[in-house]
Amino acid sequence: MANGKDVQIRVILECTSCVRKSVNKKSIGMSRYITQKNRHNRPSRLELRKFCPYCYKHTIHGEIKK
Repeated sequence: MANGKDVQIRVILECTSCVRKSVNKKSIGMSRYITQKNRHNRPSRLELRKFCPYCYKHTIHGEIKK
């Protein structure tokens, strides 16, 4: 039995361009992805380049708090 915190944790990635600038008024939502990361290998926040269906392009998606 493992005591303590799990090594693999589930993280939520959110589009940074939709959140940071609300300039795009055509955007009706916010793009979010759910993925996993290894807490020991990546202690810092995760940032991946994913497709945002609201911006209609590939943007940086950053890890957010739950």
